[in-house]
Amino acid sequence: MAFAQENYYTTDDIYALPDGQRAELIHGQLYMMAPPSRVHQKLVSELTQRIGQFIKSKDGNYEIYPAPFAVFLNEENDTYVEPDISVICDTDKLNDRGCEGSPDFIIEIVSPSSRKMDYSTKNSLYANAGVREYWIVDPAKERTTVYRYEEDAAPMIFLFEQSISVGIYEDLDICISELL
Repeated sequence: MAFAQENYYTTDDIYALPDGQRAELIHGQLYMMAPPSRVHQKLVSELTQRIGQFIKSKDGNYEIYPAPFAVFLNEENDTYVEPDISVICDTDKLNDRGCEGSPDFIIEIVSPSSRKMDYSTKNSLYANAGVREYWIVDPAKERTTVYRYEEDAAPMIFLFEQSISVGIYEDLDICISELL
């Protein structure tokens, strides 16, 4: 379960965590991360491969990274996230630390402990940071919620059996049930 701490933290505190302990930092609040489930990891792996193969087939210069991968959404020292999957179109944002700025496409796989964080806190954070597209893949509800912030449209909800067109790519469709 993700628990907010009461103190104000910075990225220095993230890097000072003991080995093996993971957390995210949102506006100075530290959220500890629980280990992911097998289904969570399978979805991260399959989605990363599917999107990565598509990028490669198009000779794209985009980069895709599964968690743990550091994303620093702003220039402040108080926000650090590790999206389950990050797709970065502007490779100038990448350095040895991770991604400095917002990825173009983020996917989060919902865990029981991350439900509120993924649907509320991160949704708002990603929308305000300039992420173009955000998917929340929810294995418990067998649905995916898609936000296309550039279109300023209402979120779309897809059942796992439905094909979803990736908004940042014209010809990439993904059916989550085919990945399980």
